[in-house]
Amino acid sequence: MDGTIIDSTDAIVKYWMELGKQIGQPGEVILETSHGRRSIDVLGLLAPEHANWEFVCDAEGQVPLKYGRDAVEIPGSRSILEKLESAGAPWAIVTSGTKPLVTGWLDVMKLAHPKYLVTAEDVANGKPDPACYRLGAKRLGFDDGSGREGGKRIDPSQIVVFEDAPAGVRAGKAAGYKVVGLATTHAVPKLQDAGADWIVKDMRSVTMSRWDAKSGVVTVEIKDALVP
Repeated sequence: MDGTIIDSTDAIVKYWMELGKQIGQPGEVILETSHGRRSIDVLGLLAPEHANWEFVCDAEGQVPLKYGRDAVEIPGSRSILEKLESAGAPWAIVTSGTKPLVTGWLDVMKLAHPKYLVTAEDVANGKPDPACYRLGAKRLGFDDGSGREGGKRIDPSQIVVFEDAPAGVRAGKAAGYKVVGLATTHAVPKLQDAGADWIVKDMRSVTMSRWDAKSGVVTVEIKDALVP
């Protein structure tokens, strides 16, 4: 979500700097490895005694409340979410953040809440492990052939992921899905190296052109792609 729907970089920097003091780790060191990764995984490396969901959910839940003014929308994100919602088309947020963080930001930013949500607590391993995206596909009602039961059978390459972080791009590609990389937080070469199929500046380059309720297929168009 962060880097694709909103940009909470300034808030997250303040969060890790404050948390770093609490756990006895330099905030700068934490920030070098934290983007696109679950807080619980970062803490597992730097402060294992705090790597539990109660601590992480409480800490992340405070971020939108304390630093809500430090976040901005990614250009174009509100528009496409509103179009998906008004059409009744299925979409999901799959994020490395916890549920308190995600719902907090959506409330503060007054953005649509997805019917389908996969957060850090839902999977054993974070990105670049593809489990989160496969779970997202399952919750959307799709069977991508990965061995999960149930859902409408669909070619994995027909599922589209929007990502700003290399770890997330790798997760989407490992699941077999198409990935649109957003150059909002990382340089284009890093997204290319991770395997993004397309790279755009932000969500203004993405539009929903068609929604077929009968087949359950959403058609999106990408314009002004930086790559390819």
